[in-house]
Amino acid sequence: MSSTAWLTVFVLAVFLGFEVISKVSSILHTPLMSGANAVHGVILVGAIIATGSTTSNVQLVIGLLAIVLATVNMVGGFAVTDRMLGMFAKPRRAPGDPGSGGGSRAGSGGGSGSGAGAAAAAAPPASSASSGPGASSGKGAK
Repeated sequence: MSSTAWLTVFVLAVFLGFEVISKVSSILHTPLMSGANAVHGVILVGAIIATGSTTSNVQLVIGLLAIVLATVNMVGGFAVTDRMLGMFAKPRRAPGDPGSGGGSRAGSGGGSGSGAGAAAAAAPPASSASSGPGASSGKGAK
């Protein structure tokens, strides 16, 4: 093939790739990135195998450059995928944080807003706190 044909194929591939990727919905980008990372892993293995069978120093330098670039591309792809998946993860809370589930929901934004309900619920009633050992609790008293 002539150099004009190679250039034509390259330009058409660029336009076709841009059109295909731009039409993909944003929810599919994470699975596509994971698939691309798998392909980059295969490319890295191929670069290692090709570099291992070199016969000249020029081929060795080009092979090592291919290995470095493939490694950077693959690790960067996994980092981007991990960051994208982190955007969809629910925030984790420590077990002692208010609103971490299982307990009172006061103070988590859905209650009175000040968190005073939780403090009042935790404190004993004032009448029973001031009663001594011989005093009645008010039940049945006239």
